[in-house]
Amino acid sequence: MRKFLFSTLCFVMTPIIFLFALIATVSIYHTQSQGQVLAAKDSVAYAALPTSQNILSADIGEGDGRVEKLRQFFAKYNSPLEDNAADVVAAADEYGLDFRLIPAIAMKESTLCRTIPNNSYNCWGFGIYGKTITRFADYKEGIYTVTKALATRYKDRGLVTPDQIMTMYTPSSDGSWAASVNHTMNQLQ
Repeated sequence: MRKFLFSTLCFVMTPIIFLFALIATVSIYHTQSQGQVLAAKDSVAYAALPTSQNILSADIGEGDGRVEKLRQFFAKYNSPLEDNAADVVAAADEYGLDFRLIPAIAMKESTLCRTIPNNSYNCWGFGIYGKTITRFADYKEGIYTVTKALATRYKDRGLVTPDQIMTMYTPSSDGSWAASVNHTMNQLQ
C-alpha cells in the first residue's frame, strides 16, 4: 500500500515540480537578460553617416517649449502680448531671469496688458506713480526694459523671488502682490 501511495504521489507531484522549476528558470533568465539589455543600451553608440545633401538642422534645447507655452497662456487670457512670447523668453535668457516672471507681473499689474494707460505699452506698472506714466514705443521695448531693470536693480541685489522683489517693486503690498505673481508663475510651470 505504501508503495502505491508513494508512486501516486510522485505521479501527481512530478508535473507540478517541473512546472515550478520551469517558471523559476524563465524568471531568473528574464531578470538576468533585462540587466544585460540595460547594460548594453548604455554602452551602444549611434552615429549618422555624412551625406552629400544640404540639410538644415536645429538644436532643440530645454527652453524651446517656453515660447509656445507663453503664447498659449497669453491667448487664453486674450492678451496683446501673444505675439511677443518669443521676446519675453529672449529677454529673460539675455538677462538671466525666470521667463515666467515678466508675464506674472503683467498679469498682476494689468491683467496681461488688458488694462494699461493709453498708448503706454506698460503692462507691468513700471514707473507709474500717480500721474507719472512710463511709456514704451511698443510691447517689445517694455519687455526688454522691465526685464533689464529687474536684472540690474533687483536680481543684482539678491531680490529674485516675487516675495523679495515685492519689497522694492511695491513695498506697500501686504503680500498679496507676491502671492498673485507666484500663483501665475506656478501656472506657467
